[in-house]
Amino acid sequence: MSFKQAIISELDRVSDGHIWCEGAAWLQHSRQLLFSDVKKNAMYTYDPETRLTTLVVEPSNFANGNYVLSDGNVVTCEHGRRCISLRNKDNLASARILVEKFDGKRLNSPNDVVERQSDGTIWFTDPPYGITSDEEGYKSESQVIGCYVYCYDPADDSLVIATTDVQRPNGLVFSPDEKTLIVADMSVVDFPSCGLKHLKRFDVEEKQLLNGRLVYQVEQGIPDGMTVDRFGTLYCSSAEGILVLNREMKLIGKIPVPETVSNCTFNEDETVLYITASTSVYCIKLDCPILAKM
Repeated sequence: MSFKQAIISELDRVSDGHIWCEGAAWLQHSRQLLFSDVKKNAMYTYDPETRLTTLVVEPSNFANGNYVLSDGNVVTCEHGRRCISLRNKDNLASARILVEKFDGKRLNSPNDVVERQSDGTIWFTDPPYGITSDEEGYKSESQVIGCYVYCYDPADDSLVIATTDVQRPNGLVFSPDEKTLIVADMSVVDFPSCGLKHLKRFDVEEKQLLNGRLVYQVEQGIPDGMTVDRFGTLYCSSAEGILVLNREMKLIGKIPVPETVSNCTFNEDETVLYITASTSVYCIKLDCPILAKM
């Protein structure tokens, strides 16, 4: 069985003319794709039925990562306000801050976010890329000494550091059973001679990440955003496009993309993978059950 058998369609560019696309998230209630253009300071939706891209909000507080919660509402990582915010699914243009400080100090620039649906906790990464210049936020000094993965609990409005064991945490994704969390480390961007560009897997114990171990080293480019299907197959961004890894974190295929990939997500039945890449959004149809056997 070959990887090509799982590819049902050609790669299709469905939205273009952007600056730096990010934060791909599927809105199940409207059957649309939500995504950010970080450098344009805007958010959009793409409708696969009409093939139309619609502006949601501009300015967006330099929105980056987005995640659709189990109730349909959306959590967004904002570089501008250095926070994670909540958007009602029926009014995506408006967002209220959920958390912006840890121990009285402003966060760096939250980048990617996921929900652990079994307990409703929200996990996010906080690298400095939104405060190093005015391109993706507002240039500012870091108040938190370090870049961490955080766990926010809406039930009691608490925020804790889940792990300090990643130099520059960026993309993150839970395994289907939510027992482990995979985090992308792209510290090579800041430390070219000694930085990292790999994926680490952690065991999830309540609000902590334990037993971090290297599971995949990205050879070309850096790992950024990623997603996982219901079978545990991982789809990770890289300079080569999308790397497809099986449950044992073995490379089983690649989806070449003509632009630098930032993130990806599936539609509701995991038949279409949407990919944000530099100035464009792409999609491709996949047969996930075939990939699960590889």
